[in-house]
Amino acid sequence: MAIPTIAAGNWKMNLTHSEALNLLDSLKECPCPDNTEMILAPPFVYLYEMVKAVPSNSKISIAAQNCHSETRGAFTGEISAEMLASIGVRYVLVGHSERRMYFNEGDEILLKKLHQALAHQLKPIFCCGEPLSQRQAGTHTAFVSEQLKQCIFKLDRAQFSQCMIAYEPIWAIGTGETATPEQAQDMHAHIRSLIHDHFGAEIAQSTALLYGGSVKPNNAPTLFSLPDVNGGLVGGASLKAADFCKIIQAG
Repeated sequence: MAIPTIAAGNWKMNLTHSEALNLLDSLKECPCPDNTEMILAPPFVYLYEMVKAVPSNSKISIAAQNCHSETRGAFTGEISAEMLASIGVRYVLVGHSERRMYFNEGDEILLKKLHQALAHQLKPIFCCGEPLSQRQAGTHTAFVSEQLKQCIFKLDRAQFSQCMIAYEPIWAIGTGETATPEQAQDMHAHIRSLIHDHFGAEIAQSTALLYGGSVKPNNAPTLFSLPDVNGGLVGGASLKAADFCKIIQAG
């Protein structure tokens, strides 16, 4: 069975309540190709309303941008995977570069988050990617390999099969810079080869690998056509209905 093309929009800390719902309404009208799935990751405060606003037969799924590493307890301001699952959220981002950078989330805490998500039937979108210094030094593949080996590759085969991976070169997030098609394909092929080595051919060929790093309407068709790119994790362009709809249709 072919991997569907995934168009995932990470809205980050953007949009008022009315702006978020208006954007959702516009995206519900966007024609979605047969083998494409749309995933939207709004701010926490809009999750419940957005889950309820999406018809059960829709090709739109709702994701959370984060979850806590524990099930429940005295963690003021935090949201657990159990809570997210209880309102119908289906996916959760784990390990986004901004969480790693600004909130000092490392391998140990991210592995706990993966376990929490999977224990509550959420499908993790695990993010990995190198800073500019690693790319310039030519150590980017080794850097990403370690991110995977020290975290998500510690899951068992059944757990890993519920995950997808988003490669996000940090130097291309929100900068307007995009990895060349060759750079994106090379890293995605490397990641798929690592999955093959750890979990076997079947899981390697069925794992969705998303590219995240200034995906735009003009580069999405090329990026999504690459052999080992199964879609995109889109930031700024997912906040504009017309732009994100074009990206969705690139699948």
